[in-house]
Amino acid sequence: MPVRRYLVVANQTLGGPDLVGKLEECVAAGPCQFYFVVPATAVSDLEPVDRPLTLSGVDGGAGILPGLDEVARAMGRRRLEKELARLREAGVDADGEVGDPRPIHAIKDALRKQQVDEVIVSTLAHRVSRWLVMDLPHRAARSFELPVTHVAGVAGPAV
Repeated sequence: MPVRRYLVVANQTLGGPDLVGKLEECVAAGPCQFYFVVPATAVSDLEPVDRPLTLSGVDGGAGILPGLDEVARAMGRRRLEKELARLREAGVDADGEVGDPRPIHAIKDALRKQQVDEVIVSTLAHRVSRWLVMDLPHRAARSFELPVTHVAGVAGPAV
């Protein structure tokens, strides 16, 4: 059976139950690989969630808060590392990167390096997602001529 390759585009929803459920469906369907791209969404553009934002560890413990771009990248990297560790522990082939803050550009950059069979776009719920306001799932399908699956859900664990 051939290995199915997925590009997963997510940020705040990494590790959230809706995205985790979708990834588990993919794994159950047969051999697969995941490549994650986490757009480095500006901290000012992150949607508020029902828990406090924690920045512990983003500055490497130095006690100096980096610029907001560095914070966005560090938060994305921490989410990505947690999700990759979870999947690898379960024996799943997974890798990824923190990408351009503009999600469509982050996808484009990742597709230059990775061949995939499908794109999974994971967003927050319809009423709060900036990615849905910009119609990211449909824009990705039109731009890249790949099947795109949209998963809307809640944020993953705090970083």
